[in-house]
Amino acid sequence: MRAIRERGVTLIELVISIVVIAVAASAVLGLLSRSAGSSADPMVLSQAVSIGEAYLEEIMLKAFDDPDGVAVEGSRGDFDDVDDYNGLVDGVVRDQLGNAIPGLSLYTVTVTVTASTALAGVPGADAKRVDVRVTHPQNVNLTLSGYKTRL
Repeated sequence: MRAIRERGVTLIELVISIVVIAVAASAVLGLLSRSAGSSADPMVLSQAVSIGEAYLEEIMLKAFDDPDGVAVEGSRGDFDDVDDYNGLVDGVVRDQLGNAIPGLSLYTVTVTVTASTALAGVPGADAKRVDVRVTHPQNVNLTLSGYKTRL
């Protein structure tokens, strides 16, 4: 009967195996760490989109021309046309009456309203482009745009 030959692992093979496993483990742990560190980003981006949509909708529902003839309104609650929002900068997200919304204090909203010739067949005097920019310290810089026409 033949003797079964037993074979072990040399010290060099063991060290190389440990190094390969350590490199693979550190790569996987680094990826998990990066993923966990940015896991809140989708929520922050989703909130920024919702804030931008709310501001844009509020503005687009206003009249194209000033209905009361007052060029500069006193407060946001008095805004009655699209141009009233031009230059609006809210360092804290606010509702349409100007009340701060709790929990959204890190977002900044900037509104720009300009005449636009981008729409085919619509004269520049009859079209306005509304840009709502929402920023957040976590590298969120989002701009939503819409067009308001007199037609």
